[in-house]
Amino acid sequence: MTTTRIAIAGLGAIGRTLAAKIAGGTIPGTSLACVAARDEAKAKAWLAEQGIAAPVVPLADFPAHADLAVECAPAAVIEEICTPMLTAGKKVMVLSCGALLPRPHLMELAKTHGGQIIVPTGALLGLDAVTAAAEGTIHSVRMITRKPPKGLVGAPYLVEKGLDMDAVTEPTLIFSGTAREAAKGFPANVNVAVALSLAGIGPDRTTIDIWADPTVTRNCHAIEVDSDSAKLSLAIENIPSDNPKTGRITALSVIAALRKLNAPVRVGT
Repeated sequence: MTTTRIAIAGLGAIGRTLAAKIAGGTIPGTSLACVAARDEAKAKAWLAEQGIAAPVVPLADFPAHADLAVECAPAAVIEEICTPMLTAGKKVMVLSCGALLPRPHLMELAKTHGGQIIVPTGALLGLDAVTAAAEGTIHSVRMITRKPPKGLVGAPYLVEKGLDMDAVTEPTLIFSGTAREAAKGFPANVNVAVALSLAGIGPDRTTIDIWADPTVTRNCHAIEVDSDSAKLSLAIENIPSDNPKTGRITALSVIAALRKLNAPVRVGT
């Protein structure tokens, strides 16, 4: 079996989960080549504690070590992760896919050099069906997201509007607009909407409503798609990880995507 060398950018909740899984040999056909982290000393200490021998290297050195980099870092550093790998004709798995919208040159970079940007399903569902429907004609895509208020704290849109999530005592619609607008206003919260838009009819025709809802304890997403081949109504309730902005299933989605890379049987589009 071919071995894909994996680099992990960021050792937060998702990055640590991936590092442990890959280094533990539970994803056949992969090896942990290296990691990068903002706090190098802390990263080295954690790796040593886990018995993981992978080196901590600068993002610019990823192409020398790895075939594929997994972005588990703040969206602000996406160019530092993607540019070296894509220029070298390699692959990057992007979780902060909302950061791709204002950076179309990264997609052109992949095209020019033979690299590839992979957007995993993440905390969503139904992307296979939406991708298939997009081969025909999709008339509309609408998403409704409900999150506990604390999972939305710090979003630029809320700061700009002066909205205090601690003051929310009942379900409140705090945003309604396009996936592109949502990605700008909620960069850490609605990457799912951007993934949905990239699978379907684009970020300017995909719409999303975001609710701050103190009655829910999970990150809830409902999708409605109307197309010439199918009408889709999908819903998922994600249990938050240690980071309330991110569902536990996000890391599992990345693991599933990595498992598909060299699998003898691949299920799904």
